Order: sequence, then structure tokens, then C-alpha cells
Amino acid sequence: MKLELTEKQYRRLLDMAYIGNWILNSTRGEDRFQDYDDVESLLFGKAAEAGMDDLSEMQGKTAVPSQAFVEGGIHEAIVDYENCIFFDVLAEDLARRDMEEEQIDADDQQELLRRIDAYLEEFELHGTDHVLVISED
Repeated sequence: MKLELTEKQYRRLLDMAYIGNWILNSTRGEDRFQDYDDVESLLFGKAAEAGMDDLSEMQGKTAVPSQAFVEGGIHEAIVDYENCIFFDVLAEDLARRDMEEEQIDADDQQELLRRIDAYLEEFELHGTDHVLVISED
């Protein structure tokens, strides 16, 4: 297969490959999805050919994102995503907990969405400042 990209498209592809691999593998420790690491390495291995050798470095025989790439702002995009997802998941979990039902059916959907929206509004205004955890020790 041959894929032709502009330099800008290739640069965006590197960003997408890094972000995708980060989401898939960053929490897996030694149990990484190696095939995704391999694709990331293949893409970053072509950086020098594209005149972007500062974005890649070699670790042994493996091309990896360079420190300059990693520190160049890509993690800001990941943090933005994680912050958004954190509040979305927390709001839904709290809303479901409040409804005290394991299965939310179609009849409950509007109430669930109303509660999720209320939590999201609270988080938008105050973050987690008003979240209180009471231990039942």
C-alpha cells in the first residue's frame, strides 16, 4: 500500500497516531498492544524522510516520538480530552447512582439526561469543589 500525504497531513497523522497509542497503551504497563506500538514506530520512523527528524528518535532499532515531540504540546490535547471525559463519566455515574436503578429504560432516559445535565452544570461552575465523599467506616 502506498499513501501520499502533504507534510501537514503527515504531521497530523503523527499526532493522531501518538494520541491513539497513548489512549490505548499508557495505562497498560507491560501488557501493551504491541501492534499499535509497531504502527506508531513505523510512522515516526518516516519523520526524517519528511524533513521532520526532530520529531523522532531511535531507541535501539525502534523509532519513537522524540522528547521534543512529546513536550511540544501534544499532551495538552490529551489532558483536555481526559478532563472532558472525566466530568462526563462522573456526571453519568452520579446520575445513575441517584436514580438507584441498575437498568435505565427508555422511560427513565429523560430523567437520566436531566440529572446528567445538572451535574455537568455544577462541574462547569465549580469543578469538583463541591464533591464530598463520606466514608462509611
